[in-house]
This record gives sequence, structure tokens and C-alpha cells, in this order.
Amino acid sequence: MKIVACNSNMPLAAAVAEELDLPLCKTSIRRFADGEVFVEVLENVRGEDMFVIQSTSMPTNDHLMELLIVLDALRRGSARRVTAVMPYFGYARQDRKSGPRTPISAKLVANLLTEAGANRILTMDLHAMQIQGFFDIPTDNLYAAPLFVRDILARHSEIKEENLIIVSPDVGGVVRARQLARRLNVDLAIIDKRRERAGVSEVMNVIGDVEGRYCVLVDDIVDSGGSLCNAAEALMKHGAAGVEAYVTHGVLTGNACEKVANSPIKMLTITDSITPTEEQLKTANIRQISMASLIARAIRAVADESSVSSLFD
Repeated sequence: MKIVACNSNMPLAAAVAEELDLPLCKTSIRRFADGEVFVEVLENVRGEDMFVIQSTSMPTNDHLMELLIVLDALRRGSARRVTAVMPYFGYARQDRKSGPRTPISAKLVANLLTEAGANRILTMDLHAMQIQGFFDIPTDNLYAAPLFVRDILARHSEIKEENLIIVSPDVGGVVRARQLARRLNVDLAIIDKRRERAGVSEVMNVIGDVEGRYCVLVDDIVDSGGSLCNAAEALMKHGAAGVEAYVTHGVLTGNACEKVANSPIKMLTITDSITPTEEQLKTANIRQISMASLIARAIRAVADESSVSSLFD
């Protein structure tokens, strides 16, 4: 097999290749003066099992187009199988019609990836599970929960003394939070919120007893940071002893880092599915853990035709 790295997250791609003890496939990905993407694969890929690593993070459309063109290049180069490894799947939040005459963009992206030449998709913590059904090709959705469990146990070795409780920042994330709570054998609480429009939410209630408890918020995406910070403030008002957050994808747009820095959140832990910005790196209460080993193990399982789900048992 061979690993191709696109431009959205080169550090993660290099770390995955190092975990697999493989060099990155030699490619040339550049842009013409008018912004068009040009791709040239500089190695023979005929009959190879190819894995293309690309998060469709900001600028989303540029990175998506880059991925599509690389997939097409590999298909035309007679690769035996092409797997799109997308640590962060852009457009995942557009998974349903939110109103009249609105698109289901996640389905459109699924169609584009398939038509471009992807034979398989490997991604991490999809915003909505039903997106797997948008694809007519095999789709593996990895979970960051094992990474978070190990990190929480390493940073909070005395869980009983700290009286830990896992908190879902909304009703839609209960399944994700419950999985983490079950692995840690701790209680679960839920934030009941109302979202009037995209990027704006209001906490209505806290379901569960968080008084005197050390709360760990768990979510898949932090974008503007408003919902997460509002949830942390609500938990502190209800008597929480402290609040941390574990989020898979740190999109962190606009002044999100400033919001987190000024919030009650002691530490926001995210993965390296998206390349961090300078502002993010400078924010004292934001840290990053690597998913390279997990993705490498999943790639190896796909290449060896062994079980991917066994990685989470």
C-alpha cells in the first residue's frame, strides 16, 4: 500500500506514515495562476492499495476539490483500490433539509467522492451517523473515545476523588457522551439548549446533578465556541467544581479561541484532525492530542482486510 498526503494536514499525514513505517508517496500538488488545482503522482501506483489523507477543513472547498482531483488522478493511474482518509469530514453538519429549498450537502459530497474514484471512506467522529448511509461504498467511522479515555485517565488518575461526570452539551450528542461515560464508569449529564439559528444557542436547563462534580464536556465539533462556553457557564452556575472539554474536531472559527480563553473551561482538548492555527497554539487552555496511531491502525486493518471495529472493543 501507499500513502498520499494532500495539503490540508501534512503533519498528521507524516505522523501516520511514520506509524506505518512507510514513506509518503511522491506527488506534486500545485495551483495555476487562476487557482486551478493540478496534481501529478510521481510514482507508479498501478495495482496499489492507495490511502489519501485529507481533512476537508477550512478553506473547505479548496481542500475538497484537491481531494477529488487526487482521487481522479489515482483512479486514472490504475490504482487497485483508493481509500479517502478524511479525519475531518467537511459539510457533515448539512446532513438533512433544514428548511424548504435547502440542500443536503453531505450527500452531495458523498456522491462527489464516489464519482471521483474513492472505493472506500475512512473518517473520524461523523457529526451524524446517518451520513454513512449516504455512501454506496464501504465507510468506516472511527471514534475518538479511546483516545479521550486514555487521556482522561492519564490526567485524572483518581477519578473517584475528583467525582468526575461526563456531560453532553446537547441532546443530539448523548450517544457519544454515554459511550465515554460507560468506558469510564461514571455518571452522565445533559445540557438542554435551544438553537435559534446557526452559531447561536441558549442553554435552557441542565439535566442531571452536577453540584460539586468535576464536569467533562464531550462533543464532536467546536466551531464558534459559543455553545461549549455557554454550557460551561451553565454548569458552573449549577455548582460544578470545575469544567473541562474534549472535542474531536477543533474548527475554531472567528474569535472562538478568545471565547474559550475567557470561559470557565479549564482545558479544551482536541485532536489533530485539523491543522491548528497560530491563535489556537497561543491559547493556554487549548491543547491537542494526536490521532495518528489510531488512523494508522485503521489503515493497516483495511489493507490487511481485518476488522476495523475491533479497534474499539
